[in-house]
Amino acid sequence: MIADTLARPTAAYERLHPLFARAFEYLRTFDPATPDSKVVLEPEKLFALPQRYDTAPAATKRFEAHRRFIDIQFILEGEEIIEHAPIERLPDVTEPYTAERDLMFFRDPAACSRTLLRAGDFAIYFPADGHKPGCQAGAAPSAVRKIVMKIAVV
Repeated sequence: MIADTLARPTAAYERLHPLFARAFEYLRTFDPATPDSKVVLEPEKLFALPQRYDTAPAATKRFEAHRRFIDIQFILEGEEIIEHAPIERLPDVTEPYTAERDLMFFRDPAACSRTLLRAGDFAIYFPADGHKPGCQAGAAPSAVRKIVMKIAVV
């Protein structure tokens, strides 16, 4: 898991995967008028999921992980906490992996890390990184506009 802000140079991260440069360029040049629907940049390899939602208490959210795709979660508006832990520390699978959704869910671990992301921040989650997005940062929910970039594992 990596967290940073898009205001800083991303060249060090772009070297981690051949499609990261294109993903970060999309985030830097994102048109806010883009509707919240899947944007395919490279079939089967790179796509964006612009979305809007209100954060909620962490207890109402679930840990998830993927096998085929890396996530870059970028906050355009609002703020949220994403809890995270290595998948080997997640105790039980609550929904088994489904290839068509590239998704599985887990019970909460006894302990995890938490990262606060605000507008302009991003976090990268690799397949070994269990994560629980959409958690509210304070006493009240936050309206979030976010882009999740999905990058195929090479």
